Amino acid sequence: MQTITAVARHVVEIKKSRFIVAAAPVADEAAAKAFIASESDASANHNCWAYRIGQVYRFNDDGEPSGTAGKPILQAIDGQDLDGVAVVVTRFFGGILLGSGGLIRAYGGSAAECLRAAEKIRLTPQVEKGMQIVFSDHGLIKSRLERIEGATILSETFGADGVFLRCLLPADQADALIRSLVDLTSGRLAIDSEDL
Repeated sequence: MQTITAVARHVVEIKKSRFIVAAAPVADEAAAKAFIASESDASANHNCWAYRIGQVYRFNDDGEPSGTAGKPILQAIDGQDLDGVAVVVTRFFGGILLGSGGLIRAYGGSAAECLRAAEKIRLTPQVEKGMQIVFSDHGLIKSRLERIEGATILSETFGADGVFLRCLLPADQADALIRSLVDLTSGRLAIDSEDL
C-alpha cells in the first residue's frame, strides 16, 4: 500500500472538454473534504471527486450521469493500490457529448494519469508504544529510534525518574524492536503496562 507525497496536477483536453485533475495525500475525511472544496471551481460544469482513507471511501459524480465520474476516479485510486488520497477532476464542457463510456474513460483515465505521475511513498502500518527509560539511556534510545525506518517519537515527558517516550513503531517489527531496546539498556527500559 502506498500514498502520494504531495499535491499532483494533470490537465488534458478530450473532445474539446478540458479536464483539470488535482490529487493530494489526506490523513482523514476532514482533510479530504477541505481539499475537494479548495480545488473545486464554481465556474466549471462539473467537479467530480473521490477519496480513499483505509476502509472509508466516498465519490461524487457532481451532475454527470451516475457511475461515470466519481466511481472511475475511485477505481483509479484503488487500481494503483493507494490509500490516504483524494482526487478532484474538474471538467469544463467543450460542446461535444462523450457518452457514458467516454466519460468513464475521461474521468478514470485522467485521474489515473495524474496519480501515475505523482511521487509515492510506501505506507507502513504502525503501532503506538510507551517506554519508560532512565536518563542515562535517553540519548542512546532516541538515536536508535531515529535510525529505524517507520519509527517516530511522538512525545517525550521528563520526570523525576527518567523520560517517558510515546512512539510509533512499524507494526511488523514492533516486538523485535522492543526486545532489542530492552537488551540495549540491559533491561532498564520498561514498556507502558497499557501496551502489554
